Amino acid sequence: EQQEFVKKLQSEREKLQVLTKEFQKFVSTRQQFDAQLNENELVLSEFNRLKSSAEVFKLVGPVLVKQELSEAVGTVKKRITFIKGNWSAATRTSPPRRKNKRSPGKI
Repeated sequence: EQQEFVKKLQSEREKLQVLTKEFQKFVSTRQQFDAQLNENELVLSEFNRLKSSAEVFKLVGPVLVKQELSEAVGTVKKRITFIKGNWSAATRTSPPRRKNKRSPGKI
């Protein structure tokens, strides 16, 4: 009986290690999405402060290329939408949202 309990305990420990790794990956991904989203929202807020006649440049390789403000704003808005969409897709399969089929506390 004790050996059976030890085997179950080891099995649960292994499951916990897997879940811990998945959770760490989830947290890392979340931080990456947050950083990208914050950066793009900051850029958008800066664009919103500019006059419509302002000159905007984007970096293409080692060269700065002039870009229309409206085009730059549209690009950043699309990026924000894309980041939020990817985040939504990532959270649908994340460890915190997975349903556990057994009762907590039972080994």
